[in-house]
Amino acid sequence: MVENNRLELKRELNDSLEKEVVGFLNYSEGGMIYIGISDDGAIFGVENPDDTQKKIIDRIKNNIYPSTMGLYDVSTEDHHGKSVIKVTISSGPEKPYYIKKYGMSPNGCYIRLGTTAQPMPTEMIDLLYSRRIRNSLGKLISPRQDLSFKQLKIYYEENGFDLNEKFLSNLELLTEDGKLNYAAYLLSDSNGVSMKVAKYSGENKVNLIENAEFGYCSLIKATENILNKLDIENITKTELTSSVRKEKRLIDTTALREAVINAIIHNDYSNGIPPVFEIFSNKLVITSSGGLPQELTQEEFFEGISAPRNKELMRVFKDVRLVEQLGSGVQRILSIYSKDIFKFSANFLKVVFPIEVYDENAGKNAGKNAGKNAGKISDIELPKLNSTQIEIIKLIGNDKHITQEEISNKLGRHESTVQRNMKKLQAMNIIVRVGSSTDGYWELEKLKFAN
Repeated sequence: MVENNRLELKRELNDSLEKEVVGFLNYSEGGMIYIGISDDGAIFGVENPDDTQKKIIDRIKNNIYPSTMGLYDVSTEDHHGKSVIKVTISSGPEKPYYIKKYGMSPNGCYIRLGTTAQPMPTEMIDLLYSRRIRNSLGKLISPRQDLSFKQLKIYYEENGFDLNEKFLSNLELLTEDGKLNYAAYLLSDSNGVSMKVAKYSGENKVNLIENAEFGYCSLIKATENILNKLDIENITKTELTSSVRKEKRLIDTTALREAVINAIIHNDYSNGIPPVFEIFSNKLVITSSGGLPQELTQEEFFEGISAPRNKELMRVFKDVRLVEQLGSGVQRILSIYSKDIFKFSANFLKVVFPIEVYDENAGKNAGKNAGKNAGKISDIELPKLNSTQIEIIKLIGNDKHITQEEISNKLGRHESTVQRNMKKLQAMNIIVRVGSSTDGYWELEKLKFAN
């Protein structure tokens, strides 16, 4: 492990912590600090990691301005049997950040250059301050001040937190003059923000068949309801191949969850446009407003560099465990899908998940190969399948709702013959009946045929 522009190593916690954190907050890519590892890579560890973590969190929270809430993670890692503390810092949206006691000056403002945090020139401080985002959720006043937070309190209690009377201040849901801000509005029990999942019958928006509303409530509740809805729509398809019965979701569940949460957390709500979720026959499209944050390039986005647009939401979503780690969402998606599913424009960011159209002929040759390879299935010796049984497997592979009468007609065999062979296939755990004889269907069991 070697220091670089995004990595700082410290043998122990010292007085320069704030300077290094500020340097990464003001740097376009953010960075990481490891405490317990010297700058030559030697691992010393930390004797009391829990106590050290608390000190780090307290110093970052109280000694740096503007607020760093939602912009950093502090965790403990094991390195060769020794506890090392990792501090992950995002690039901040409200630059310049500075050490409070030195103010917005070269003594208080730092920026990461190479392997060190350097004092920021006065000209850069003035330029960054003039560009500071003034329409952040924390600064925008809620259109309503009569808000309640019963749902938010329930989510916190379920995750082991007790919101006291100061929670509005602690979660930064108030403006500087004490009014409820827009983040509070989004997290309240009732708001005017729509969250819809639209479903179309084809590949375009011509035929809308469903337009489900999940908004007008706490953003956390809306997020969970949208995730549940999309999980229902993300059905499992079954394919019987020559060697195994495969079950696969239309879209990878982990990638879909990350994309949904990212769209909701990083959406630019200041323009009044909520994220949109659209299901087509060949794709699922998630659109968030605002495009990439101005300090983040596409390359940095794909590298997993975090620059939260709405740090107040990020903090809350982390607290209720909807978000696990800063910058991890995009990387999880890219571990499964290519960069091509992301579509960028000046004002919007789209994630387009392709939906593989299910091949109705899947399993067409399964029976043939099943019979060829039949014998040892999951280490259980089975009799060789006859031609009728092979044909039955092929037909069920094509249509799980097929009836015994239909199989009899297609095969040109007496229904009693079909019934007898299907009972044998059931006894061998190759097919199974799900549901009643009238409303149920057939499934091919998860048995792997030996080669």
